[in-house]
Amino acid sequence: MPSLPTPITIADGAKERSIPRRSTGPWYTRRRQEATTAWAFISPAVLIIIGLSVVPVVWSLLLSFQADDLVTPSVWVGLDNYRALAEDPNFGQAVRNTLLYTAMYVPLSMGLGLALALVLNRPVKLVGLYRTLIFVPFVISPTAQGTLFSFILDPEFGAANSVLHALGVSPQGFLTDPAQALLVLVGITLWSGTGFCVVVYLAALQDVSPSLIEAARLDGAGRVRLLRHITLPTLAPVSVFLVLWQTINALQVFDLVYVTTKGGPLGATTVIVYFIWEQAFKNFSAGYGAAAAYVLALALLVIGVGLRVVRGRERRRIEGATS
Repeated sequence: MPSLPTPITIADGAKERSIPRRSTGPWYTRRRQEATTAWAFISPAVLIIIGLSVVPVVWSLLLSFQADDLVTPSVWVGLDNYRALAEDPNFGQAVRNTLLYTAMYVPLSMGLGLALALVLNRPVKLVGLYRTLIFVPFVISPTAQGTLFSFILDPEFGAANSVLHALGVSPQGFLTDPAQALLVLVGITLWSGTGFCVVVYLAALQDVSPSLIEAARLDGAGRVRLLRHITLPTLAPVSVFLVLWQTINALQVFDLVYVTTKGGPLGATTVIVYFIWEQAFKNFSAGYGAAAAYVLALALLVIGVGLRVVRGRERRRIEGATS
């Protein structure tokens, strides 16, 4: 009878080495200590972010589906708050005022900012002083701006009407005139907000290739063609950013309205954010105010996504043209 083959065996030590084990050496212990220390440092920031951003967003979303006066227990009403907004003439007026304010402020601030940036990008004497003077109003808080211009534009004792009287012009109502109040607010915001556009455009103008401009000049291009075919295309990404930034700021204007007009006269300056504050903290309709806030949030989301899509298409078009 033939003998059976000898079975192949693995030594016990080899078995132990072939089975992966969780490291328990000093290196692993050190890594766990570092991870624990890192989480100990960042956990306060994480808790603050969750407590001040995530929780309020979720809570306000739930609140928009409730009838809540901040005193008595809330009642779930579903989409009733949103239906009421669609039929509320005051909300419609606030939306119209906000859109009109945005439509005037955004292009004017960008146009003035670009014009001033082109002027200040040249070797002008005392150019640093001019840049500083233009940017200083931007760092002044809207509350301080509103207080300052409330005194200047006072219909009876303001300096503006005193100057107009000296020029032979009849006194103006300014912030107390329903036909002028929103335009005056746009002018005040331009005084402060244009400086930001100037700084951004000045930084972008530094990236315009001097060799490209010199080549265009050698080909006979004038200032208008240089601006149209070289400068403006180079500034396109910055312009998209400014459109988004200025639009968001315009849709969220509140401080200046609260300090100067408080939504008046006759609702002529009631914007969306002021309407939200008025409903939630003046009329004690927190659920209704939260619904209006989410309408604004949805509008901002649509604007942001739309500009991103437009910018993506423009980038793909440029890449396709250069490839």
